Amino acid sequence: MKKVAVIQDMSSFGKCSLTAALPVLSVMGVQAVPLPTAILTSQTGYPSFYCEDLTAKMDHFVTEWRKLGASFDGIHTGFVTGKEQIDNIFQFLNEFHTSDTTLLVDPVMGDMGEVYKLYTGELLDRMKELVKRADMITPNTTECCLLTGLSYEKLHSYKEQKDYIQALEEAGQKLHQATGAKVIITGLNPPGADSDKRNVGNMYIDSNRSFYSLREYNGESYSGTGDLFASVIMGGMMRGQDLVQSMKLAESFLAAAIDDTSQERIPREAGVNFEKYLRMLL
Repeated sequence: MKKVAVIQDMSSFGKCSLTAALPVLSVMGVQAVPLPTAILTSQTGYPSFYCEDLTAKMDHFVTEWRKLGASFDGIHTGFVTGKEQIDNIFQFLNEFHTSDTTLLVDPVMGDMGEVYKLYTGELLDRMKELVKRADMITPNTTECCLLTGLSYEKLHSYKEQKDYIQALEEAGQKLHQATGAKVIITGLNPPGADSDKRNVGNMYIDSNRSFYSLREYNGESYSGTGDLFASVIMGGMMRGQDLVQSMKLAESFLAAAIDDTSQERIPREAGVNFEKYLRMLL
């Protein structure tokens, strides 16, 4: 069985980070080995939360796993609390990232044009270095803008879908060329001909092809969907699936979960009802 080290926080409420990655990878036939970067009572989108930062504890995992002779087929990084945690991730990579290990970096820093509460300029600088080590990067549109310098405001000022898509594709190509990694940009929300109907989707970019897909957007946005998406991509890579096939699987899985959640009128910060749809990933 393939093993993936998952370096993310554990948020009790919000269905994100480790509570999203562990079940997805498990149902896809992958052993998920968690390295928690922080313990939170709820994800940071809640109006109040307590965060126990585990930055000072991360090196214990490296030390103890080294004693075990541990090795990993994949490493999956997500939300981190700051620059120091990325420095610790580099130490982890120096120990466990080999030519046979697939590294997926989900550069969690913001969404919908806004950065998260723990974001700093130092975090962005170190994240730009971390993505250079990656085999796969899964930024949302906000994070793609942060990593490439594309203006989020300008991106969303375009009136034509083709202009929006072209600008994001150019940014994705820039990120791919700077890192050598395959890129999937999530959360595309281009303008539509009908102002009452919008689409949402994802874009895949590598040196050989560029591909995007769009679905009708219901206007809802939920915690953890990016984490679930990235986890399906990692699970697919461990199963040897074509990445575009994995992207389509992730989209179908999330569409079902989001529709279910919307019907139940679940608050956005609570995350999506993904559990009953895990069978789609078998």
